[in-house]
Amino acid sequence: MFREMRLKEQALSQDEIEKVLTTAANGTLAVFGEDGYPYSVPVNFVYKDGKIYFHGAAEGYKYDCLSKNGNVSFSIISKDDIAKENFTTLFESVILFGKVEIIKDTAQKIPVLEALVGKYSAEFMESGKEYIRKGCGSCAYQLTIEHITGKRGVI
Repeated sequence: MFREMRLKEQALSQDEIEKVLTTAANGTLAVFGEDGYPYSVPVNFVYKDGKIYFHGAAEGYKYDCLSKNGNVSFSIISKDDIAKENFTTLFESVILFGKVEIIKDTAQKIPVLEALVGKYSAEFMESGKEYIRKGCGSCAYQLTIEHITGKRGVI
């Protein structure tokens, strides 16, 4: 179903892929959009228990697209150094495919939102938890990974 990576000698190991997933600040989510056009949007995310979690409003284009079709791809570029003299880029990236579920249950949503606060605003964890408890209005999403590869640029 999923294609094999063509340049296998540039593949990241599973440990290197995990490092990218746990340290990258953001990724790009690609969904099935309207009228046959793909729609990709950058998102903050957290990698937890082998899954990707992110948040957003419980309305809008991303929400509508994911409500209709949860099949997605997600890409991350964690290193991007241009080697001008070699006409190439020394990069590390991960691309994955999977299915997104919208988490509507508050009890399931809270740990996801807290994990996001922990990743991006750890020094404000207590006020972040209070914000979540007051009903911040965010929707949480769970991306179950079905296929994943990582790749590095080389000279």
